Amino acid sequence: MSGKAGGRGRLRSSRVLAVLLGALAALVAGCSTAPIQQSTSSSVAATAHLRNGPSTATLPDSDVVPVTATPTITLPATVDSVGHGKVTVTDTSRIIAIDRNGTLSNTVFSLGLGSRVVGRDRSTTFPSASRLPLVTTNGHTLSAEAVLALNPTVVLVDEDTTPPGAVDQIRNSGIPVVAFTSTRTIATTPALIRDVAAALGVRQAGEQLVTRTEKEIADARAAVPNPSGNPRMAFLYIRGPRLVLMSGPQSGADDLIAALGGTDAGTASGLKPGFTQVTTEALLSANPDVILVMTQGADSVGGLDGVLALPGVSQTSAGKARRVVQMDETEMLSFGPDTGKVLGALARAIYV
Repeated sequence: MSGKAGGRGRLRSSRVLAVLLGALAALVAGCSTAPIQQSTSSSVAATAHLRNGPSTATLPDSDVVPVTATPTITLPATVDSVGHGKVTVTDTSRIIAIDRNGTLSNTVFSLGLGSRVVGRDRSTTFPSASRLPLVTTNGHTLSAEAVLALNPTVVLVDEDTTPPGAVDQIRNSGIPVVAFTSTRTIATTPALIRDVAAALGVRQAGEQLVTRTEKEIADARAAVPNPSGNPRMAFLYIRGPRLVLMSGPQSGADDLIAALGGTDAGTASGLKPGFTQVTTEALLSANPDVILVMTQGADSVGGLDGVLALPGVSQTSAGKARRVVQMDETEMLSFGPDTGKVLGALARAIYV
């Protein structure tokens, strides 16, 4: 599969969650978090183009839309599996695709192979897959027993799928397991689609899906006002009122914000890479014009009104205008075939 891409625009959705889980563990253990370097920068002056009031960004389609109903399948397919060399796939009649954000299963369905998928992870919640049996437990933990019980002919994972022993158990059973990079970026989305398509023997459908996805990304970028005014946007990861983290550089959320024409408030206020628990003072220093949250996080504090009631939020430019935008976590951080749709939905929720 394709290697990790460098440069600007890194959006590591799977590793973002890994960083967040690490931060949560540190908090539970009573470890202190690094202080945020305060910034004296103020919010942008011109924000007339921003939409006031809380809003929810939703995708235009409630379900995955396959690029074709009858993809041409050419097997066997021999491809690179991250960390495990070459893997040959000879049968795609029973597919299981697993990763933390549901990106791989979304890609398989988008390629027109949804009818061949026999199991799902907890992040795969779109309607056409929602009735499939779960193969992950306790959040995103893979159950080798649940996978083997479904008798798959090929299993797709990413390099961060856990526990590694479960993946090895499936691999040792003789079932082809193809591992993909866990890096999720806007720039490398086409490569991921091509890699999945190659592993399943549907390269032509892969090219069709790449073309559609790249057009949707371009359309979404065009929907962002130019000039945008570079509004400050803060991505808050919330799990109850006592766990509120703000994104900084190399968090992944900073790239999402840049694509939306904004300035990452956490980075601008001096946060260290990743996510950091915020104080009221730090939030006021960052002073975002827009706050982005995941719907599940907002729900953990009572919804969007609960987010606005968090300490310090009401005193920011975003809080004064009630500019809090929520989006389902399985959509906001997926960054597969729906990348353009996600960006477009957020742009519509942010700008007038």
